[in-house]
Amino acid sequence: MIRPLSLRRPALVAAAALGAFTLATLPAAATSSPAQITTSKTNGVGYLKSLQAADGSYAGSGLSNEWAFSALASAGTAAVDVTPGGDTSKNARTVYRNLLSTAAWPSTSPVVTDYERAVLNAYAAGIDPARVSASRDLIADIYGYWQTSENGYFGPSANFNGTVFAALALNGAKTQSGQARIPAALRDSVVTRIRANQHNDGGWNYGKAEGDSSQLAATSDIDMTGAAMAALCTSGVPNTDSGIVRAKAFLKSKLVANSGAFNAMFGVNSDSNGWAVSGLNACGINAQTGDFLTPAGKTPVDFLIAQQFNPGGGFRYQPGDASPTAYSSIDALRAVAGGGFTAAPPAPTTPGAPQWVGEGSFTSGTATKLALSVDDGAGNLKVCSVALTPTGGTTTLGAVLDAAKSAATPSGCVTDLTPASGSGTITTLNGKANSGSSTWKASIDGSTFATATRATTIGVGDTIAVRWGA
Repeated sequence: MIRPLSLRRPALVAAAALGAFTLATLPAAATSSPAQITTSKTNGVGYLKSLQAADGSYAGSGLSNEWAFSALASAGTAAVDVTPGGDTSKNARTVYRNLLSTAAWPSTSPVVTDYERAVLNAYAAGIDPARVSASRDLIADIYGYWQTSENGYFGPSANFNGTVFAALALNGAKTQSGQARIPAALRDSVVTRIRANQHNDGGWNYGKAEGDSSQLAATSDIDMTGAAMAALCTSGVPNTDSGIVRAKAFLKSKLVANSGAFNAMFGVNSDSNGWAVSGLNACGINAQTGDFLTPAGKTPVDFLIAQQFNPGGGFRYQPGDASPTAYSSIDALRAVAGGGFTAAPPAPTTPGAPQWVGEGSFTSGTATKLALSVDDGAGNLKVCSVALTPTGGTTTLGAVLDAAKSAATPSGCVTDLTPASGSGTITTLNGKANSGSSTWKASIDGSTFATATRATTIGVGDTIAVRWGA
């Protein structure tokens, strides 16, 4: 599960809860109005700001609320504008970037979802996830979990959520100019796996179901259905696609008429409603009309707003709870604000603060990683994270491919290439030679594929795709 439980500092929780327990007046109309949504967003942002520690952090040892960045961005608040007591030196973006840049982060035993969570929230915070620092490329970190024996999966396939959140991260976190940074072959490979794991009832679960008839017949999970829907739509699948239509029908079947809640695996709750609504949002499906307006006139957004304490702004996990929780407040606010699982960073209001931050060049002698995919045009896609130590502010495609022969994770991304030195056009890669108009071409950060040469310039954080074809 990508939202692990975490301990929260008691003092922080107590401070966050102050003023958060006055119940909101239930909406006069069943469908939440724009004014009610605006008020919910304003108060919700206030509550999330109260979760910030005195050192400016939202994530770290004993505190793991960095999902707040995706909710804040969805609600129109830039992370760089969130400061403890107005101390701009401790703004949330800078503190989070510093954390992600440390060699010890995330742990001694990281899993792929650590990096996927970081990509989605760094992006929302206005940190280019491929250029966190000269040594930290989060896109490359994810590429290192590609499953060579089960193409399309990231991380152990049994933990299917790792593949869903790979799709969300790699497709949702675009370049600073708004360009999709990964190639279509990689995107399509992951989409194929997500489709293969869709249960018979139209939803998904956290574990792998592909090829297992009993798992495919099992009841799906509300949360994961929302995430998988968002993963498909973020990958370019239209909301008219049969897979999305089936998922939408599954969610509709779980809707509780008198409240707008979804009947989730562990009972009705704000987190499940939040994930489901975020999935609908990502697919451009209105969660307050049509299939999601119940006969009693309730919607999933109504349920979420009914769980909010005002003016404190926090959201309870389940109806009747006496206090808000951080996770529920984050998930609910992101959904009410219209967000999927990440959002482009809003323009800051802090004078002089840029919308984006990111490393501009390699540091000579500092080890780093780069994301590389190699597509031979015959369905044999290789994806890896390449470790190398640049000797200048930029490097070359030839140097990256050379490094990939012995320093790629997973291994086997590159076995051989011609020429072996110099700056010329790459004529053979992994035993496949150029032939007529079908040649090796390269794309950087989603740019148009062009002739691949050893001299092609590669900068810090570049996502590299090499493809054979016309």
